[in-house]
Amino acid sequence: MEIQDLIKIYEKYKQKYKSEAYKHISELFDEAKIIYKKDWLKKPSPGKDFEQSWKPFKGHNLENLILYIIQKEIEVLGLKVVSGSKFEKTKPENLTEELSRVKRNVSVDFGEFGLHPPDVDLVIYDPQNCEVIAILSSKVTLRERIAQTGYWKIKLFNNAATKNIKVFFFTLDEDGDLCIKKPTKKSRAIVEVDTDGSYVMSKKEIEESKKVKKFDKFLIDLKELIYAKRNKK
Repeated sequence: MEIQDLIKIYEKYKQKYKSEAYKHISELFDEAKIIYKKDWLKKPSPGKDFEQSWKPFKGHNLENLILYIIQKEIEVLGLKVVSGSKFEKTKPENLTEELSRVKRNVSVDFGEFGLHPPDVDLVIYDPQNCEVIAILSSKVTLRERIAQTGYWKIKLFNNAATKNIKVFFFTLDEDGDLCIKKPTKKSRAIVEVDTDGSYVMSKKEIEESKKVKKFDKFLIDLKELIYAKRNKK
């Protein structure tokens, strides 16, 4: 099963649910899991049971699906979005000049230990000057990566060259950690204090705040961010 198969399922959901298709991504993966298992049973992964094979597939393709959903809208704003893994998996000499500049602009300064890009799924940047606008991480549940996301926000914020980069988190929140403001679960506390916000792809009711919102608010917030930045110039 490939990302194109997931996109076909998403487009089917989009026809049915219109602008609220994002609320049904968990259902999309439930449907995809059945197809994936049929394929997996034909050729099981050596040394792994089915769940060990499915979990990374789901996590990686959540990132790919989010990229598919937001890419065109981001490009309409005159921006570009690239996978964060591009910087990890591509040798520096093989990066284009544009992406080399983006990598430098998003990298955290560890002093004598060098410059290193944060562990993120997607990077949004302005191709006119390679300025990094935001980095995005995505996970099925918050517990898998939210503390790591908070760490990178702190590291970026504490350096003058990277302090204005926004750090966002996208999640299906299948554990419901973001649903309620108070009593506040640890994961939501990290989102509220140590990130620039989290966007939830779920049909569950969410007590929203300035930092916790449904996924459909992301592009609205990004547009406001971009307009504010451009009006300052």
